[in-house]
Amino acid sequence: MTTTTKGLVIREQTIGESDRLVTLLTADYGLVRAFVRGAKQMKNRLASSTSLFAFSDFSLYRGRDAFTVDNAVPIEVFFDLRKDIVRLAAAQYFAQLAYELCEEEQPAPEMLSVLLNSLHLLCNSSKDIRLIKSAVEFRLLSLGGYMPNILACANCSVYESDLMYFDTLDGCIYCENCPKAGAIPCPKNVITAIRFICLTEPKKIFSFALSQDNLALLSQISEKYLLSRIQKKLPTLEFYKGIL
Repeated sequence: MTTTTKGLVIREQTIGESDRLVTLLTADYGLVRAFVRGAKQMKNRLASSTSLFAFSDFSLYRGRDAFTVDNAVPIEVFFDLRKDIVRLAAAQYFAQLAYELCEEEQPAPEMLSVLLNSLHLLCNSSKDIRLIKSAVEFRLLSLGGYMPNILACANCSVYESDLMYFDTLDGCIYCENCPKAGAIPCPKNVITAIRFICLTEPKKIFSFALSQDNLALLSQISEKYLLSRIQKKLPTLEFYKGIL
């Protein structure tokens, strides 16, 4: 049976001497793993359309045990990511997050939209990478079932106060009258940014601004919250932080 879908290559692995196993993030089927026969050969017509970060129209044949790529036509290959090692490292980290948080054979249109928009921004925008990274972290976590409880103080239900607290372990917020040990203090505009990232439509999640200090705080909160939920080492995150 042949299936057609648009997909973004978020992982690749060499199999044998010339084949490649790619993992696609698709709107229709979530994560899809497929073999690309002879992909490592110099003249293979599928090489560019099945490379890491290629967004392509795929024709997939489903065999008894796995998919095989019959054809792929590139839509966008995000070549400019290779021009900046920090932005390339961020893209690799975002791809790993999608791999960890997306499910196989479950539609994932929003997750694909977030990844594609983040790659476009990394290639073509002057936006601070910390803003892009925090937005990707919080939104992918929300789509993966880990949206924090950010609607009101977890203790007294107050919507906001000038000073708020974000609890990265319990995934909730507190107002200035209900501080909790270990929760991170932050001004209310940081909480407003988190609410915006988690709740607005996918194409708009990068459309906010914070001061440098508050952006650093947002980045600290989003990463710490993500690690509390993933609960495993993320080599791409460690590499990204190691080259800053």
